[in-house]
Amino acid sequence: MSSERMAYTSAMELAGLVRTRQVSPVEITEAALRRIEASQPVLNAFITVARDEAMAEARAAERAVATNDELGPLHGVPFSVKDLVNTRGVRTTMGSLIFEHNVPETDAVAVARLRAAGAIMVGKTTTPEFGHKPFTRAPLFGDTPNAWDRGRIAGGSSGGAAVAAAAGLAPLNVGTDGGGSIRIPAAANGIVGMKATLGTVPHDAAPDSFGANIYVGPMTRTVGDTALMLQAMSGPHPSDAHSMGRQRQDFVEAAASPGGLEGKKIAWRPLLGNEVVDPEVLAITHGAARAFEEAGATVVEVDDGFVTPEPFWRVLSQAAWRARFGGYVEEWGDRMTPTFLRSITEASNYSAEELQKAIYQRTQLFREVQGWFREYDLVMTPTLTRTALESDLDLYDPVVIEGREVGIIRQNWYPYTHPFNLTGHPAITLPAGFAGDGLPVALQIVGPYADDAAVIRAAALFEQLRPWADRTPSLPELDR
Repeated sequence: MSSERMAYTSAMELAGLVRTRQVSPVEITEAALRRIEASQPVLNAFITVARDEAMAEARAAERAVATNDELGPLHGVPFSVKDLVNTRGVRTTMGSLIFEHNVPETDAVAVARLRAAGAIMVGKTTTPEFGHKPFTRAPLFGDTPNAWDRGRIAGGSSGGAAVAAAAGLAPLNVGTDGGGSIRIPAAANGIVGMKATLGTVPHDAAPDSFGANIYVGPMTRTVGDTALMLQAMSGPHPSDAHSMGRQRQDFVEAAASPGGLEGKKIAWRPLLGNEVVDPEVLAITHGAARAFEEAGATVVEVDDGFVTPEPFWRVLSQAAWRARFGGYVEEWGDRMTPTFLRSITEASNYSAEELQKAIYQRTQLFREVQGWFREYDLVMTPTLTRTALESDLDLYDPVVIEGREVGIIRQNWYPYTHPFNLTGHPAITLPAGFAGDGLPVALQIVGPYADDAAVIRAAALFEQLRPWADRTPSLPELDR
């Protein structure tokens, strides 16, 4: 198998090839590392490449095959980890100069479970400082551009992971999502990204388990790989209150046998607290939602005056950043990202009453969104209001759609993502097509609370109806 073909082979297929001894873990890992290293001057998707560690694991994985050991479902398959997530013996910087040399002693739960399934970690992907914005750039490493266009942003904050998936650097990629940080870059780079229900994947590093709105999740090129990865990472763990007592679901089976949607009712929500969507993006995503009618569903457009929760999401998130990282400002402020410093400063203006009201509003939002599923089986939206932003923009700049400024980025580029961080509902983004600028456009599917399998089934069905995996970005620097 050629290196280029291997780069875009699914994790599910690679694992099968390893089990049948048609390809070796060493061969797969070496090919992935060569591609990562060749891509760094162009895509800059990794903060740390764990070559020595990965090759040692690959050799051990190859010995296990040779001695007929029992193999895990991901045996010999490479994966990357966003650099907000702890990895044993490999530095975890959080995209910050403050933690440039931080080396954890233990893996995060999700990482440990992927390793236990036989996957091989090849490195740590880029993130803005502390994952605070949808632009993957930071003083520590510079900028990670979009896989399809170097003049556009990768999105964020899991931008490195999204680019790694899109460019065939690793088939499995761990991201985190605090306001859309998996789904935004996944949409911008034309891959699959899922934020499962709160607690489906334990998040043992969250300082506040009870009030958490940050998720660890999969970023891949296919729904089957997302399901495979989610199956490995999910399950209860005592570090995460929301994970306890959760019924296990078979995500792999849901992806493999999605069935049809006869009798199902789907809400199509082209707006979610915003007023403007790029017409081409709207046409592509609306057409994608209508594809479900081919599988027997009824699709109903809904516009009930939903009010954006971004203002109180901002209170909760900025207050958390200030409490967790504000103590570093006096010593490190001149070496921190200006937009992160501004976010921390804004949090100083919030009162205790405003913070408590934001907590109450989160509960009210959950009840509102869960109420949608009394009438509808699934909800669908665009993932972004337009394709990837231009690389000269930053967090506090306005979004421009069709030549006019429409407001702040959080409310007007990704209004569809952060509501479900607050409510905890499962949400997946899928490639839906390409705009005239050559950039990906994405559809988001949201399901009832704790029914992640329903979202996986719908996503797998859409993948069958509108396949995308044969389309890859032009990377002449790598594919030669």
